[in-house]
Amino acid sequence: MKSALYSGFAARLAGRLPFYYGWVVLACLCLAGFSRQGPAVATLSIFIDPLTREFGWSRTALSGAVSLGGVLAALLTPLIGPLLDRRGSRLVLCLAVLVNGIALLLLSLTPSLLVFYVLFCIARMNWAGPFDIGIYGALNNWFVARRALATSIATLAQMAGLVAMPLLAQLAIAQDGWRAGWLVLGALTLLVGFVPAWLFLARRPEDLGLSPDGMTTAAASNSLHTLEGRYSRAQAVRTPAFWLLLLYTVLVYPVQAGVSLHQAPHLIERGISPTTAAAIVSFFSLMSGLAVMACGFLPRRLPTRFPLALVGILLAVGALLMMHVASPFSGYLAGGVFGLGVGGILTLLPIAWANYFGRENFGAIRGVALSAQVLAQAAGPLVSGILHDATGDYRLSLQCFGALSLLSIAAALAARRPRAADGRS
Repeated sequence: MKSALYSGFAARLAGRLPFYYGWVVLACLCLAGFSRQGPAVATLSIFIDPLTREFGWSRTALSGAVSLGGVLAALLTPLIGPLLDRRGSRLVLCLAVLVNGIALLLLSLTPSLLVFYVLFCIARMNWAGPFDIGIYGALNNWFVARRALATSIATLAQMAGLVAMPLLAQLAIAQDGWRAGWLVLGALTLLVGFVPAWLFLARRPEDLGLSPDGMTTAAASNSLHTLEGRYSRAQAVRTPAFWLLLLYTVLVYPVQAGVSLHQAPHLIERGISPTTAAAIVSFFSLMSGLAVMACGFLPRRLPTRFPLALVGILLAVGALLMMHVASPFSGYLAGGVFGLGVGGILTLLPIAWANYFGRENFGAIRGVALSAQVLAQAAGPLVSGILHDATGDYRLSLQCFGALSLLSIAAALAARRPRAADGRS
């Protein structure tokens, strides 16, 4: 009954609007994406120094919370994917926002490492699994021909959150300590993310009598035929493209997470002040946003594997530049180059999965890939923390991340879009 009433409300609203209802859906996804960033590794990096000073926790212990949250997300996401294909993103995203907001608020009361692990792992699990698959699952259902532009806008909103939340947390920490930082993040998550998603998200345009991109039925049918495949999960895993995209994911995401989480403490160790380090982290996020916008204007016919290879180059150069930071300028340079690569990853990989294998079973296919992604993200910070504690600095971990980035270039160039004979019946 509630589902039917909700569908009727959305359908009536869509019928009265002078523009495509998908833009309303995209606005909701942007707000959910902005609110997502409380447990992001770049945001947590702001808390590492004050938590270490107050509790004496090691970098490895703090990194372990990110890693464990990723493992939990890897276990959960394959179960969410098929449900998302059937029911849509509304419930998934609303629960993710609600749980994350409460967990972040409760982190302000952290008395021990165990409590920190419980709360942060819950928030990180939502960040890595339900948020990601919910946002891009809805987006890929509503946009096909305009998918790159819509994905760029949604990812840019997440970058805006990644710029704002570390700065707001740092300001709160500077005024009232790290507990105030968590309170600010939790309140912001609930205020921005919950109500729009609950009121306005709808599963697919077809549920409201619409077509993707707001096109006519005939134009939409032709666009779906030419721009994306229609694979089941079983068919997708039989294609070389699936495994090459998966390999690329496993190579780049340890780099993304491992460098991002330890970016601020690494800069501080290199002689950069905490306030300047926070500004560099935000500049890193700003450059990610610029890369996201650039991805929205890539030619439709340009194979995705070429921009993915460029991302691997940027990550390798950024990680290696991080090793030689000696001044604020070199810190901004390294953070900016690395940020360009991260923005490319976040935008291009969801587009690649949807374009290669279609939207009908995106949740099920992406759910498998996302499990590998969050495990890779979990490994990066943990490896970085372990190597730091063993060697006394981040030099060896940055060398490892640079090597992984170089290997990702070859995987990207080999990941051609699958042909019908590769997996479809």
